[in-house]
Amino acid sequence: MKLTRFLFELLPLVLLTACAGLSPVPTSTPSPTLVAVTGTATPTILWFPPTNTATSFPTGTVLPTPEQYPGITGSPRIDTFGQPGWWETSSSSTASVQVDHNRLVMSLSTKGPTPLLSLSSQPVPDDFYAEATATINLCAGKDQFGMIFRAADAADYYSFRVSCDGTESLARITSGSTLPLLDWQPTGDAPIGFPAVVKLGVWAVGREMRFSLNGQYQFTFQDPVLKSGMLGFFIYIDRTAPITAYFSDLSVYSVSYVSPTPSPIPSRTPIPSRTPSK
Repeated sequence: MKLTRFLFELLPLVLLTACAGLSPVPTSTPSPTLVAVTGTATPTILWFPPTNTATSFPTGTVLPTPEQYPGITGSPRIDTFGQPGWWETSSSSTASVQVDHNRLVMSLSTKGPTPLLSLSSQPVPDDFYAEATATINLCAGKDQFGMIFRAADAADYYSFRVSCDGTESLARITSGSTLPLLDWQPTGDAPIGFPAVVKLGVWAVGREMRFSLNGQYQFTFQDPVLKSGMLGFFIYIDRTAPITAYFSDLSVYSVSYVSPTPSPIPSRTPIPSRTPSK
């Protein structure tokens, strides 16, 4: 009886031990050690990088455009070319100057170089602005037409010249000899194809002279030699082709103005050179 009770009390212990052998004994797992990983840091993207401040430069001063023909006073004297006695006329088989239908008609058909001019007998103010319309029917190459002013006679005068190749110039004729004051230069206001109509303009005050074509300013020139005289017109044949021109609607204004016009741009003061020491 005692043996049976002992075996009965021992049985749970054997079973517990057997079961314990079937299952592994749990062990404590150590906590992982955190290791700091060092490496290259990812650069921060700068979406809007700063820019260098641009160096500011001084801006130039815009000067006002001067009036092209200042000082015009009073009503114009208008010449409709209705008085043949006011203009020099001539006629031959190769050259002709006539007043016809309120126009001064000039033609040349001879071998060049040959000029033909006509002066007015009417007085002109010493300081004046004059404009007239030139209608050119025949013209080619270096043939010329234009306005004469401050003429003492047919051998002493200024000549505003327009060439049939689209260029312009200014000359002074003294004792029959031509001195170019402004060499030939191209202009977009002189027609190249003909027939054509061109308005000539001359403003002369003292030694200062300004010129226009079709109301467009061309250039300014200063010359003190001729101070007064008559107005006129001319044509010039360069080679053999004929040239024909009609001048009309001449208007002459008196001008009251102090010339020469001062330059709006200040001149630079020269720096004195250094005197070497002895």
